[in-house]
Amino acid sequence: MVKNSHRKSVSLDSKRTSAPSRRSSASSARFESRSVADIRRDAQAHERTAKAQRARRVSRIPFIVIGVVTGVIVLALVSLFLLSQTKAFEIKSIDIKGTDHLTSQEVSALVSIPQGTTLLNVDPDSISSSLLRDSWVEGVEVKRVFPDTLQIDVTERKIAAIVEVPTGSAQIIQKWAVADDGTWLMAIPDRSTEIGSNLSEKIYEDAEQALHITDVPYGVKPAIGEKVNDDSVLNALSIVSGMTTELADQVKAVRAAQPESTLLTLGSNVEIAFGAAEQIREKERACLQILEANPKVVYINVRVVDRPTWKAA
Repeated sequence: MVKNSHRKSVSLDSKRTSAPSRRSSASSARFESRSVADIRRDAQAHERTAKAQRARRVSRIPFIVIGVVTGVIVLALVSLFLLSQTKAFEIKSIDIKGTDHLTSQEVSALVSIPQGTTLLNVDPDSISSSLLRDSWVEGVEVKRVFPDTLQIDVTERKIAAIVEVPTGSAQIIQKWAVADDGTWLMAIPDRSTEIGSNLSEKIYEDAEQALHITDVPYGVKPAIGEKVNDDSVLNALSIVSGMTTELADQVKAVRAAQPESTLLTLGSNVEIAFGAAEQIREKERACLQILEANPKVVYINVRVVDRPTWKAA
């Protein structure tokens, strides 16, 4: 009995010893049986899985950022709305600049800001649109100056000329101010009238210094805020605005019966038959040369610039 027990014990030990060896051998056999292609496929699959996981993590970040930004914007808008409904930043003063030809009463009639309006709920576009209805106003910029001031910067048109327009049966001449961009500004009433006494003094000061366009054909119909559409007046304006030499400062009047017969009168009373607004610089140079060479000249004709003529007193 003792011997048999001993053999059984040895046999069990022998099995325990040999079992791992067989597993190791089997595992080794399985490992050695995988091809290089299988290993590469497994590695690639693992890499794809890792990339997909990283991409999912990264893709969540923009959504988080967008959510935060959206929340901040919504909060800001809500705060701004709540402030606009309170008396915070209520407008207490209006600073208007650049209105030389418009009186304060005229500006007040154009700009209406209800009491209690704040810098947050004021409508700058509405103010600009209202002011731009006036022919004198070329541009408007509205600025909020915290805590309680609204600043309105106005750019006005300037008088380029006074056009003497025949009206009625052509027996009455009405003086119209026209801007350098060809906009009819207004009919200028006599300063002694009630309307004239309520206008800005700057209008009359500029009108006195501006050149006069006379002899325009009957039928010219100016309209406040509209563009000049008469060829004779347009030709005269083009000549004056196109001059670049000292001759421009000497022109005091333009007779504009027809474009081809446009006649300039200088401050020295010299008359220049200028004609159409073509080759303006060449015509200027020809006039200046003749004036310099002939101090007693009283008439110059440069309608055909390469064949100018002149007459002395």
